[in-house]
Amino acid sequence: MKNVVCLLTGFLLFILPVSAHAFKMKEGQDCLKCHKLKKSEAQDIVDRVVPNGKVLDIKASPLKGAWQIEVQKEAQHGIVLLDFSKKYLIGGLSPVPKKVAFSKIPLSDAIVLGAATAKKKVIVFTDPDCPYCRELHPVMKRIVEKHADIAFYLILNPLPMHKDAYKKAQAILCSKSIPILDDAFSGKPVPEPSCPADAVERTTALAKSYDFTGTPLLVRQDGLVLPGYLPEEKLLDWINTGK
Repeated sequence: MKNVVCLLTGFLLFILPVSAHAFKMKEGQDCLKCHKLKKSEAQDIVDRVVPNGKVLDIKASPLKGAWQIEVQKEAQHGIVLLDFSKKYLIGGLSPVPKKVAFSKIPLSDAIVLGAATAKKKVIVFTDPDCPYCRELHPVMKRIVEKHADIAFYLILNPLPMHKDAYKKAQAILCSKSIPILDDAFSGKPVPEPSCPADAVERTTALAKSYDFTGTPLLVRQDGLVLPGYLPEEKLLDWINTGK
């Protein structure tokens, strides 16, 4: 079975050759009465395209003449269509949104932007030398200035690729100073750390325990994880709509 596999911006798309008649059927015909697909058979077919992909469910597709197969592979999930001839497969997998237990993330080392009494809390794993973290920082500042019900809890996770970030994070955590935090994220010099590295060791270990390897990374109160930067309006929408 010939197949084509393409990775397109986080979306795994696979298409097997489909003829013009692959999904056609006679009007009013219920093909499920005579066309059967066992889960083991579907798994064999999916394995040719998505190695180690797991078939979760099989049902009739809204597109007549095909089965709809739900597939999971590690952190990716999607729907594929298989025609009744069992020769043509089309579909894709996209990342499954990650969720964590928000209330279990310790915040004793977090720097708070906004009021600690704010109803809506967002945890942000960030790095003072990460370019997108620097883009996000003033966005968060503007949001808390305009919206008293939102607060960001910044957990510093200096990445190894940024050689000066660890010391900057240490200086921020030693001082717990918002002006020093702002200076670090605007690229200005910050004072030398005035305390041991215990706090930054805790925050980096915390990020590692959740396998949070990139920054910025946001966690909403329902536990949904959002890796990456969003502009102000989109970030507000993500916080407020719960979607």
